[in-house]
Amino acid sequence: MHITLAISVLLFGILPEVSSAKDTTNNCCSALEKGGLANRVVYPNSGAYEKSVGSYWAENVQLDPICIVQPRSARDVSLAVSTLTSTENGACKFAVRSGGHTTWAGANDISNGVTIDLQMMNSTTYNKNNGTASILPGARWQSVYKALAPYGMTVPGGRGGPVGVGGFLIGGGNTFHTARVGFGCDNVENFEVVLASGDIINANKGSHADLYKALKGGSINYGVVTKYEMKTIPGDKLWGGLVVYANSTTPQQLSAGHHFINNIHKDHYASWIGMWEYSAQTDTNVIANALEYTKPVAYPKALQNFTSIPNTTDTMRFANMYNLTQELVQASGYRDVFTTGTFGNDLKVLEHTVKIHNNVIKKAKAAAKSKDWTVDTIIQPWPTLFAEHSQKRGGNVLGLERFDENLFRESYSSFFSPVSSASDTKTEVLFDYSWKNAADDDLFNELARSALKELTAYSKSIGADNEYIYLNYADGSQNPLAGYGPKNVEYIRRIAKKYDSEGVFQTQVPGGFKISEVGQ
Repeated sequence: MHITLAISVLLFGILPEVSSAKDTTNNCCSALEKGGLANRVVYPNSGAYEKSVGSYWAENVQLDPICIVQPRSARDVSLAVSTLTSTENGACKFAVRSGGHTTWAGANDISNGVTIDLQMMNSTTYNKNNGTASILPGARWQSVYKALAPYGMTVPGGRGGPVGVGGFLIGGGNTFHTARVGFGCDNVENFEVVLASGDIINANKGSHADLYKALKGGSINYGVVTKYEMKTIPGDKLWGGLVVYANSTTPQQLSAGHHFINNIHKDHYASWIGMWEYSAQTDTNVIANALEYTKPVAYPKALQNFTSIPNTTDTMRFANMYNLTQELVQASGYRDVFTTGTFGNDLKVLEHTVKIHNNVIKKAKAAAKSKDWTVDTIIQPWPTLFAEHSQKRGGNVLGLERFDENLFRESYSSFFSPVSSASDTKTEVLFDYSWKNAADDDLFNELARSALKELTAYSKSIGADNEYIYLNYADGSQNPLAGYGPKNVEYIRRIAKKYDSEGVFQTQVPGGFKISEVGQ
């Protein structure tokens, strides 16, 4: 399908003339109404508006757009984009959101402009004839899994049920199944996209193949994805759950994690997320492992180094994706910050990560103005195996194929997230902090950024640093696209220019990570 609405917007003069910056905001919203979206536009103080703003996961990212447009179809999105881009000099700034799970303000919302809220486009349809699922961008992963469960099928998607589909997939998308089938984006067979012109096109291996590859990790640099066709995976029965341990088991956990990352290539069904979590309300500092095995086998050998460590509680069971991802739901109604980095799988880096975690707790205890806050440090594997699967499926723009060592990813977080380590692999660390009192905003933002800065400096000192940054966990102060490598940066830049020659998604849509902000 190929539809152009921009010309009709211009011919029929739908958009009023903008006489001043003050008038612009009102004119943008009235133009949407006059352009045929009157029953899709909601304004401040209305129930629909307040519900949309309040549905962002982190309170610190909830902004106040002039109006919100809530499309129900790709044609609605096309009309909205065409109308907003028809203003002179890009006067109508706009944002695009699906699940609203990003933790930095302005990523998918806007104050002086219009937010296109895709949440009403949330259906999932199983296509038995070709084994795919048609998923709209406003769906949450929990609804996707629930829709596919009756067919005994699933897709490689988010590990937290309320996370939105849209941003997750165009940011790469790490899943329980990545070691077996690659990232979520690698399993998309077709993207339906609304371009800046208002055109609706399909990007796949046979049509717009360059854009198809660029969308797999390239984020919102080309257009608005209005539908994903994903390859489904037979069998929705897994074994997994959460296992909680005393903090004193840290040395055993790190040793088990290091071994797991180095040996993940031996069993592609196993998944581990290691979480060190402190809650100020209960003054408890514990370890929680999210252990999943993506076929119905209990206590597999690949996970026995974790399951053999004495625990305080566990929920290990046979369950489907919907059930398991309800367990990893993060508390809403808090303020939150993510910072993340990727490192060589070195046991010394893992040990230093936990040291930083404990020091952050001490600093927060001394300075926080409230007692309602959480510090999470999450480690998860980032092995070369992931990139190998991506290459087999046609490649993406993440750039992980250029690394020949296993990594781990680290994060500091306020909810259960993945952690892992190994000496010949990469590891991702996520620092995820959440807090209730807005007076603590500066404190926790600084703690998270300082934690990452310290870990990065330490990893460099022992030759275990890595430039890759997982976009879906990145803070607004980071530049994840730059970490994709020069070849992929130039590819994204070229494709963005080809499909958005006027740079609408670089300037008129200010939110998200922009390829135009990566140095040439």
